[in-house]
Amino acid sequence: MMDAELIYRVLHVIGATVLFGTGAGIAFFMVMVSRTGKPALIAHVAETVVIADTIFTATAVIMQPLTGYLLAREIGWSLSEGWIALSLILYVFTGLFWLPVIWIQIRLRDTARKAAADGVPLPAEWRRLYRIWFACGLPAFFAVLGIIWLMLARPAISLF
Repeated sequence: MMDAELIYRVLHVIGATVLFGTGAGIAFFMVMVSRTGKPALIAHVAETVVIADTIFTATAVIMQPLTGYLLAREIGWSLSEGWIALSLILYVFTGLFWLPVIWIQIRLRDTARKAAADGVPLPAEWRRLYRIWFACGLPAFFAVLGIIWLMLARPAISLF
């Protein structure tokens, strides 16, 4: 029988993997499809991206703090311990960039759908939203990398 710590640890690592992997995959496919400039293809991929974010990323976003809290409690770590507190700060930072990205992805999808239906190229609004989407993704991506490093290295950091 597995003990609670191992269960929480496995669930937390799976959540981190899903968060990072889905985010990287979504970014890769959106960047690659945007290079085609084909509204119908972009609309199709963006639809898949929105679904993936809803199913995978949103689930992991909910599970990470829960499994992290349970794991820390089981081990006896304080949430105010430096590396944990910094991880939580980076988690909130990531969320501040991820929330607008969800809305932008939906707008990108809808704008590409309309262009495809109308048989016209992507409008300037699509390109503007795409640049914002990309700009929001970079800091969130690097923050998640930082969180993963903190989880693995657990450096002695004094924040409080």
